[in-house]
Amino acid sequence: MASHRNSSETKASSEIKALKAILWVYIILCLIIAGLNFGYVSRATPEVAAFIAWLWGFYENWVKTSFIVIGSFLTLRIIGASGRTEMRKRNLTGFIVMALVVHIVGPILLDNQELYFFAMPLPWTTIPLQLMDPNTAFYLKYLPVFGLTGIALALAFYLLITIVVLVGTLLWGRRWQCATLCLFNGFASEVFDPVMPLLGTRKKLKARGLKVFAILRWLFLAVAIGFTVYWVLYLLGLPLANSETVAKIETYKYLAAELLMAMFFWVAFSGRGYCYYCPLGTVVGLLGKLVGQQITTNQSNCIQCGRCNVACPMAIDLKSRAATGLPVSELRCVGCGHCVDSCPTKTLAYSTRFLERFKNKK
Repeated sequence: MASHRNSSETKASSEIKALKAILWVYIILCLIIAGLNFGYVSRATPEVAAFIAWLWGFYENWVKTSFIVIGSFLTLRIIGASGRTEMRKRNLTGFIVMALVVHIVGPILLDNQELYFFAMPLPWTTIPLQLMDPNTAFYLKYLPVFGLTGIALALAFYLLITIVVLVGTLLWGRRWQCATLCLFNGFASEVFDPVMPLLGTRKKLKARGLKVFAILRWLFLAVAIGFTVYWVLYLLGLPLANSETVAKIETYKYLAAELLMAMFFWVAFSGRGYCYYCPLGTVVGLLGKLVGQQITTNQSNCIQCGRCNVACPMAIDLKSRAATGLPVSELRCVGCGHCVDSCPTKTLAYSTRFLERFKNKK
């Protein structure tokens, strides 16, 4: 018995090391290739610039998808022996399917290796709006790459993604985007959850930290809406500030406050750090409120073990509400279901009004 236990622990340790190694490689490659793509490519020779563009596309599509698939397998192996994994299996399945669509199948079918630019709806990025005007720097840069047909197909893909996210959120709440489809931060927080943060121990936000992130949430939403309004007015032909300058500011905001910060959180804080102030997350969170997204806490008798609070990556106090059987409805809940899987008495369940109606019909 002891020998079997030691063997299992050794295997789990090896899988954790492998998962950590993959995440470190992913972060390091991203920093290097993104630095080349955003910082050096404009000064490179056409041949070098073309190679960097190919390398960035290969990394974003094939390498990232491979890491998602392998990482999901390792994560399920790591957490499988520690409890139920029903919700998390659904999360990882969703991310694998989304990665295959956005990074593999879509680019092959549409002959567009940079389709991932169009996989996040407004107000997270205004790139689709920039691509709608032939005078923007983004349009001029990618017209030779996409062609007119490619641009039309990319915008059609973006519209399809927007509809999928909107309809899915109205049915399943914030969980649909943040715990199933998001290929920016959502996938990393689920696929690599057992090894985050890479350095030190996982941090739980206290009241002061939650207030700071609450301010950042509305600030980043306001900034994102501001960029969106600018480009809408620009497309309507209203005279505004130089569009190239605005586009650069938005790119710097993405690189510094979103991409680098998300990776910093993975290394030193928590996988869901960026989710506290993601502007798209805030929007789908508000929609989740509208459709009755909540964690019900009265499926059985709560024993107040506190595992739900430990499992929640968004520092939500489920234990206190479960003590009285009251539902938990928090704007910052990403619907990952970690709390549901962690509950030994199956007291908790993720719900929206649509899911309740569906459940009652069954």
